[in-house]
Amino acid sequence: MADQTYEWTVVHSENKLPAAEREAILDAPVFGTKFTDHQVVVTWEQGKGWHSPSVIPYGPILMDPAAAVLHYGQEIFEGIKAYRHQDGSIWTFRPEMNALRLQKSAHRLALPEVPVEIFVESLRQLIAVDGDWVPQPVNEKTLYIRPFEIAAETFLGVRPAQRAEYRVIASPVGPYFTGGVKPVKIWIALDSARAGRHGTGEAKTGGNYAASLLAQSEGYDNGCSQVLFLDAESATYIEELGGMNLFFVYRDGHVATPWPRRHNLARYHP
Repeated sequence: MADQTYEWTVVHSENKLPAAEREAILDAPVFGTKFTDHQVVVTWEQGKGWHSPSVIPYGPILMDPAAAVLHYGQEIFEGIKAYRHQDGSIWTFRPEMNALRLQKSAHRLALPEVPVEIFVESLRQLIAVDGDWVPQPVNEKTLYIRPFEIAAETFLGVRPAQRAEYRVIASPVGPYFTGGVKPVKIWIALDSARAGRHGTGEAKTGGNYAASLLAQSEGYDNGCSQVLFLDAESATYIEELGGMNLFFVYRDGHVATPWPRRHNLARYHP
């Protein structure tokens, strides 16, 4: 794949959002609610590999009701941001690392791995046409980019899909926590687990997030904004939070980070 040259096709939208409306969105962006004028689509087919990379107008995906992703959950995604610098230039941070993580997720979900060069070029291509959607560098505003891959074969049967689509969409965002940096209350999930041994916990797949929503709702109902998940086997080891990193600062001043250690919940009981 690395030796192949891909010819990108760009189809500009004839219904771009007027500049005044776009600027109003950029003035007060809400995470994941408004999207840029275009999207990236690259197709994979068994026997042909990756082909037909293109940038097309943003819009609904035409999908057969029997598309494999709807029935067997072969879906993965990434998240990366584009930042506008003071000189007007637009940057991302280590996109190759996101590409490699997407490949790891693809391997676990039996999806074809998107080559790093296609991943990085897809970001360039989208920004080339939708660069005006990257906010000015104030108040933590950025353009959130969502690359994702889905099983697109029309087929009902339990096997890896023989057709897949890699797509990229983008949304202008402000701070993830609109209230700013402040302490948060954490709900400890005792009746559900985020991941199990030999499971899909390390893959960024939608099913993992769907499995966390019940505990998240319970946390909200109890006045908490984050959920702490425990290990699936014994429910005594701290695994992770739902939406941020976690570490512990001890009274003697030393810090315990998540990796490579796990922390026994019993140690933190009174």
